Formats: sequence, structure tokens, C-alpha cells
Amino acid sequence: MRASETEFFWGLLLSFLVGGLGFAAQARAQSDLVPRRPVVVGYFPQWGLRKGFFVKSLMDQGAMAVLDQINYSQGHIDRDNQCAIADANADLHYSFSAEDSVDGMADSAEMRLRGNFHQLQELKRLYPHLKIVISLEGNPSSFAAAAQPDNRFSFVASCMQTFIEGNFAEGIEAPGLFDGIDLDWEFPEEEDKDNFIALLDEFRRQLDAERPNLLLTVAMGDNGTAYRHLDMATASLFVDQVGIMNYDYGGPWSKRTGMVAPLFTSPGDIDHGGDVASTLQGYLDAGVPAYKMLLGLPFYGYVWHHVSAENHGLFQLGEPLHEDFPYSHIASLRDRFKVYRDAGSLAPWLFDGNTFWTYDDEISIAAKLDYAQQLGLGGVMIWELSGDTADGKLMRTIYQQLKSKNRSTAN
Repeated sequence: MRASETEFFWGLLLSFLVGGLGFAAQARAQSDLVPRRPVVVGYFPQWGLRKGFFVKSLMDQGAMAVLDQINYSQGHIDRDNQCAIADANADLHYSFSAEDSVDGMADSAEMRLRGNFHQLQELKRLYPHLKIVISLEGNPSSFAAAAQPDNRFSFVASCMQTFIEGNFAEGIEAPGLFDGIDLDWEFPEEEDKDNFIALLDEFRRQLDAERPNLLLTVAMGDNGTAYRHLDMATASLFVDQVGIMNYDYGGPWSKRTGMVAPLFTSPGDIDHGGDVASTLQGYLDAGVPAYKMLLGLPFYGYVWHHVSAENHGLFQLGEPLHEDFPYSHIASLRDRFKVYRDAGSLAPWLFDGNTFWTYDDEISIAAKLDYAQQLGLGGVMIWELSGDTADGKLMRTIYQQLKSKNRSTAN
């Protein structure tokens, strides 16, 4: 055997000895050893329909110049542990006007497939490079039940039939719309460890049997629980992307102000909320390859009122509002506040002596993109796309940063 063949053989043998992984996952792991270019993944919110954010809005924002993949949020797990359409009106039946449609044509009542799914179809026709992935979301107990040995095969098969084969409803079919499945279990418990791996194995097996190159991705939490008690090294063998939710380090669950997504921890953070860099290092140490990891970027922020003026409001007690606000809203307030910035992470905050806002902006996102590329990460993951301004300030920042990096690499 040549050296590469010997390494491949022993790698397979070792994996079978320690865990009984499937051959397909092992072969896939070998093919994944070549790093890909950074990808930009954005979650599209199904509920955007209620606030006037449509698939066409991505074109208006200029987001399609940089988006490689849309994770459509969301698919649903029903009471029978089966995949299902979460909102049939938004996904299948809503009639878009010509003004709000990707192709500039109004939906008609005679069309079997309307709604967001039809708009995604039209977007894909215009941008054939685009990958569209269905994000399966639900409470942890739904995932835990679906992953049980007695339910696992049937659950995965139902996801394949509904979303990959495109059997959305009686008489409504669109095979090929979705290019893969994103599992947004987020926080499997330690007792779910084996079932989590087995579920990924079953998804990988059925996806590979359906057609080549279908994506399997996972969204993972940032609090350290996942990479400490789950076998993330083994999980990584089955998936194409591990999206890290690098946000909510500070938020309204605490009366003390904090930063929603700091790249590095500030020395003044007495609550030790954590930071992006530490989370990424935790997943790297747990055996997740850097090129499969996506750094999460929040397009939203939080606010506290009645905050002490000490330290310009940062890490002070106040009254939080228990909701998040899109970056577009926060950006519209900046003229009424003073902008402060953490020297280490470049994370911004707004403060007027009473009200405190935490968020990410063009400067902090540029710093994170630079950091992600230094680590050799696979790319970034945005939660979620409707949070940007109408002219796409944050998406333009991502585009310019990646463009400049690609130019410097080429030189």
C-alpha cells in the first residue's frame, strides 16, 4: 500500500474497533479532508411573512451576492415523531403579489405550490449555485423521542419523504427543492449521547442512499455542554457542517447588562458569560475539524432600561426587555445614543445614560470574519437574515471582507 492507503486502512480499522461507525461515514470523512472555501449560510425565517420579509427581500438587500446556502427555518416534528410542514400557509399556500415575488409574477389560485417554497424554487432558478436546506426545529424532548431506536428509522424516512423527495402535501410535490437537512436539536442531554450519534448515522445513510452530495448539518449550542458530554468528534464524521450558535452570551435572562456575542471576554464581565473564541476552541478541542465549523453571527440584539451610568452601562444592573430586536432597528437608533466599543473584541454597545443596547455591527462582524479565517473555519452562519437593514449593511460587510481576503490570498 502507498502511505495514504495505509493511513486510510488504519483509520477505518480504528473507528470500527472503537465505535462501530458505518463505512459510508468513514469514506466521507476521508473525502472531507480537503478544506473547502469559506461558505456563508443564513437562516431564512418562515415567520418573516408576518413582518414583510420575503424571499425576494434577499435580492433587494444584495444578500445573494454572498449567500451560498439558505437554511429554511423551519420544519416540524409532530406528535407521532414524524417530519411535517410547520406552517402550511406560509410554506405552500400564501399567494405573493408580483411586487413581492422573486420572478416578478403574481401567484395564481391555480398554482398547486405557492408560498415560501415556490419563492425558493424561483430563487434557485436564478442562482443555481445556491443550496437550500430545511432546518428541523423543535423542543429537545421531540428530538429525544424521535431519536429513540424504535422511532429513528421511521422519523428519518418521513423527513426524507417530506422534504428531500418533496411530498409536501396531497397533490403538492417539488422534489429537489431542498439540498439537505439541518438538525436544530441544539442541546442534547448526556443521556441522549448515543441516540444523537445514531440519529446522525441514520440521516447520513438515508441521505446518501437518496442521491450524492445531500447535506447534513447540525446547529450546536455555545454554553459548553454539548462539546463536553457529546462525542462531537464522531458526530463530525457524519455531518458536513457544525454550525455554532455563537450568540446569547449576554441577554435578558440576566438583570446585568452584557454583550450578546463578544469575540473575547472583557475583564469586567463578572457574570462570565463566555465568548466566541472560547466556544470555538472548545469544539476544536472536542475533535470537530475547523473546516466543518461555522461561526454563528447574530443579526439581532437586546436592550436594558434603567441602567447605571457606571462603565458606560456595561455589566451594570438594569431592567431587560425579554425580546430580541433586529439589527435594522438598533442601527436606526444610533444617532440618539453614544456608541461604545470593547477594545478586545470590538463588540459595540449603545448607551444614553439610561438605556443599554448590545448587538453586532459592521466592525465587530468584520473582526469575527477575520478571526474565523485565521482559524481555518468552514465559514459563518447567520441567525437570521431578516435582521439586516433593507440595504443589507451586514451582508455587504461579509461580502467585502471575504472578497478582500480572497484577493489577498490570491496575491
